[in-house]
Amino acid sequence: MALITMDGFLCPRFRLPNPIPSTRKNAGGRLVVSATAAAAADRQRRLQNAEGEFFVDRHCIDCDTCRWMAPEIFARVDGMSAVTRQPSCEDERIKAIQALFSCPTSSIHTEKPTKRILDVQKMFPLPIDEQRLPGVYHCGYHSEKSYGATSYFITHPEGNILVDCPRFTERLAHNIEKLGGVRYMFLTHKDDVGDHEKWYNRLKCDRILHSGDVENYTANVETQLHGEGPWSIGTDFELIYTPGHTEGSVCLYYKTLKVLFTGDHLAKSEESDLSIFEIYNKQTVSLQLKSVRKLLDFDFEWILPGHGRRITFRDNQEKNSVLEAFLAIKEPLHAHH
Repeated sequence: MALITMDGFLCPRFRLPNPIPSTRKNAGGRLVVSATAAAAADRQRRLQNAEGEFFVDRHCIDCDTCRWMAPEIFARVDGMSAVTRQPSCEDERIKAIQALFSCPTSSIHTEKPTKRILDVQKMFPLPIDEQRLPGVYHCGYHSEKSYGATSYFITHPEGNILVDCPRFTERLAHNIEKLGGVRYMFLTHKDDVGDHEKWYNRLKCDRILHSGDVENYTANVETQLHGEGPWSIGTDFELIYTPGHTEGSVCLYYKTLKVLFTGDHLAKSEESDLSIFEIYNKQTVSLQLKSVRKLLDFDFEWILPGHGRRITFRDNQEKNSVLEAFLAIKEPLHAHH
């Protein structure tokens, strides 16, 4: 096992915006679309929203972020997110505002400014479970560059870790610095690197990415992983090579807390218990399934993905039962590919 010592294209139902722009005719009688009007139409309240303070506009890309962050408020209606019920208590209102900040296309709005905005801004990054996962946070501020992928922040005595990249904002950078900054930026794969350059310039962290996923815009990362590993970051974190979604997909395994950060390799979808999102697979599905089978050898109870939804298991035995059942269905379908 190599020790890293250093002295951060899944596109779920991504679609173009669906504006209803105004038009006019130019001097030659040709129809001209007003760009300003098109942009304004994008930001108009979708008719599918419930009446009230919060609403989603037509620029939504159906990334699912708001729906898993505040399921009491948001749901998919006619292919995009919408507010299906307005917040009925302060906790729901805070969750709605957290989703507003996390939306990658800034498609969530309030009818008028709210005083709670600044208070909620200070909450990021958000603790995931302070009892069971101390020091593990959801960064929020999802990036449109990664189609709304989730980024995580981990505080650790041997060096804090940023898992994939959120949208760069000064407020989030300031809050992360208050928690001790970032030593390592672990990038699970090439699709969710987002604003890695801006974060690097601000935090001066060491970026880690598998060489199979290095492209022009990540050619200057400080550490490239080669081969099939495994590798480690200090004593508590192991890097597991899981090709399939991309050639260089790697999961981060936090051994002591029994958490697996999977990038786009494995997650719960909105519709099913477990998914590898094979429609977006860049290699063979059979290779990705081999990578899933590899996870039976690791003891974890949480899956924290880039795309898709979190999964918690009662214990490692339940995790293995769920993976085995999933593989029993999928492997025969792709045995000859």
